[in-house]
Amino acid sequence: MSTLIHERVASARVGKNPTVIARLESGWAVLGDAQFPLGYCLLLPDPVVPSINDLTGATRSRFLLDMVALGDALLRVTSAYRINYEIQGNTDRALHAHVFARYADEDPAHVGGPVWMYDRTRRGAAPFDPEVHGPLQRAVASALREAGVTCE
Repeated sequence: MSTLIHERVASARVGKNPTVIARLESGWAVLGDAQFPLGYCLLLPDPVVPSINDLTGATRSRFLLDMVALGDALLRVTSAYRINYEIQGNTDRALHAHVFARYADEDPAHVGGPVWMYDRTRRGAAPFDPEVHGPLQRAVASALREAGVTCE
């Protein structure tokens, strides 16, 4: 089965995925296609597997450690006050983790719930743009390197 996750990992491997932040031991840290909220990232496993339950032992632990390291990097380089993590895989049946920076100035009606609960105007969120989001991308990559979790 080929999913968007498979396609994104394949393009990252050959250097053609512009959203790549860094190669980590478990996979690829990338910025989301839409930056809602700013700093929205994903961790894509490489190789792609159907779910977290298909990983075992050290491989599972490494994926989860890399996911949290990505969140730690976001905390260091943004004004986020916390990070939300989600692993679902209901639509794209391939493991991937959503990593959301959460901000103190978010609408109080939404701050208590997941980002997905914002009204659908989030679809108008700023699409990833290397010119606009490149500084954030580089800052997160630098924080990940400093934490010693990149494979570069």
